Amino acid sequence: MSSFSRAIFFLGALTISAAAQAQPAAFDLSVRQAVDAYVDAQAGPIAEDALKIWGFAEPGFRETRSSALLQTRLGKAGFTVKNGVAGMPTAFVASYRTGPGHVIAILAEFDALPGISQDATATAPKPVEGAVAGHACGHNLLGSAAVGGAIAVSKWLHQSGFKGEIRVYGAPAEEGGDGKAYMVRAGLFSDVDTVLHWHPADRTAVSASTSQANIKTDFTFHGLSSHAAAAPERGRSAMAGLEVMDVAINYMRQFTPDGTRIHGIVTEGGKAPNVVPAIAKSSYYVRHVDVKVLKDLQARVLKAAQGAAMATETTVDWQVQGGVYPMLINDTLLDTVHDNLEQAAAKLSWSAGEQAYGQALQKSMNVKVDMTGANRTQPVTRMAMTGGSTDVGDISYVVPTVGFAVATWPQGTPPHSWASAGGSGSTMGVKGAVVAAHVLAASAVQLMLSPDLIARAKAELKQKQGPDFQYQSLFGDRAPPLDYTDKLVGAR
Repeated sequence: MSSFSRAIFFLGALTISAAAQAQPAAFDLSVRQAVDAYVDAQAGPIAEDALKIWGFAEPGFRETRSSALLQTRLGKAGFTVKNGVAGMPTAFVASYRTGPGHVIAILAEFDALPGISQDATATAPKPVEGAVAGHACGHNLLGSAAVGGAIAVSKWLHQSGFKGEIRVYGAPAEEGGDGKAYMVRAGLFSDVDTVLHWHPADRTAVSASTSQANIKTDFTFHGLSSHAAAAPERGRSAMAGLEVMDVAINYMRQFTPDGTRIHGIVTEGGKAPNVVPAIAKSSYYVRHVDVKVLKDLQARVLKAAQGAAMATETTVDWQVQGGVYPMLINDTLLDTVHDNLEQAAAKLSWSAGEQAYGQALQKSMNVKVDMTGANRTQPVTRMAMTGGSTDVGDISYVVPTVGFAVATWPQGTPPHSWASAGGSGSTMGVKGAVVAAHVLAASAVQLMLSPDLIARAKAELKQKQGPDFQYQSLFGDRAPPLDYTDKLVGAR
């Protein structure tokens, strides 16, 4: 080897050695500061995307522009994007990979709630004229922050040379469409190590309580029409079948396990009082925190429907519209996210104008609490269960999953309200979304640098699943109900 060749070889070895030494070994202050800087650079795009999606206000499985906007943002940042996954046109998976290593996923939502909207500049109820939906659950903030946080992680991966992968799961139709459950059923999380998610709220805290599993079913009773006064004996009322089913379920409630929730509505009950209804329809939710108990309750509800049909000489059929698992809390991950949440939330401050806006919202809602307390991180409080359900539950049963909430609305603001719809389109909401992006990015990088933490989280998941657990969706092999919001906001 010549002197020149040896020199080149030596310099190359030094370069490789320096690169190896530059690889971060732990989530220390310098790494946190680098990640925070990358998130700060995304603050503008997060705000821009959040407000655009707020304006689109597209309900479940109709989020064409919202999904495309986030996909474009990720594509321009160097992510590989696969769209239309799991049979859902607005679903996508975006990935940024620097080499073999841990795969950390961040969940993004972007669907609006049908039937509610609010002018973001108003401090009293004022629907947006012509709107059929609104972001009363803040999913415009949720998806934008998830994408901004993931892009920040990709910048850190590129700059540091660390080997790993950050993914964004664009999950449509959380509000009743169970989009994430279809993604789980399709096996899209099979190689993911941990999942991070967040939600807009009126306070800042990690999510340390489980949710309820549920199964959603639509029932249709078929009878015979006739004149209700001149020839009632010739008819068989589908509505009578539906009413008997409802009575049977009401009597069943006393004999169900604690924590059971069964609630339904009539979606069609006939057209005129003097015509015996030939068709009657209802929709029921059955909920319980235990999946095995839930399946038993669902079987009993179906028996009630069959019995009602026999009693009224009608027939009944049903279609399971969806179903989700309860949240499986991963205690191993809670403290890590809580620490990152505390650090990020400490930087959240609202201007005098934002505080005045929030206080005006509270006054309209007759809420009398200190609005400024919403940006203080709540202690980790492990509760048995919350009343609602979420399709994140299905993910939590197959991958270690952890979530948190950030204050995007003033304290006392309930989700799915006019006030949360307006707050989600305000600068207050956007500031909370940027805080969420900081937490998502910091937690993702910390997990990549903590293989022992991931191993413990996986061991905890396996222990909580039980020895014989095999994931099966609660809605069987049915296709995603891509038209489920048509009846809520009008057919396409």
